[in-house]
Amino acid sequence: MSEFLRTLVGRLREYAGDRRAPRRRARLPFTLSLHEPGKKANGGRPLPALSGFTQDIGATGLALIVPAIRIGGHYLVGGDRTLEIELELPSGPIHIRATSVRYEPVDEDQMEEGYLIGVVITDISAADLELLKSYLK
Repeated sequence: MSEFLRTLVGRLREYAGDRRAPRRRARLPFTLSLHEPGKKANGGRPLPALSGFTQDIGATGLALIVPAIRIGGHYLVGGDRTLEIELELPSGPIHIRATSVRYEPVDEDQMEEGYLIGVVITDISAADLELLKSYLK
């Protein structure tokens, strides 16, 4: 049992540490799909994608607003689900691979419907990271 608690506390510290990274409120469009290496649906057609916009962004993670929590029959969160995100910065699109860490329905006060998904960036090219950091400045 104590090993389980240590693991849980370690994960919470990782999440809390990442969340304290500076964030910038920004409403930027993006397209996301599920990361499934070497797989394409329906005999070679691209996997389905979902469009949305950011609520805030940082160098280590994003808060995404999406209209649905599933693409086809697959949930966007849970089970160490990896997402492919194409984020539209003013300087051009960047590509991010991320893992969801939480989700919740969008507050009723907001004008949009859908879900807020918090993601941690797990993979980004050096060039795209520089574009992201430049935007955050």
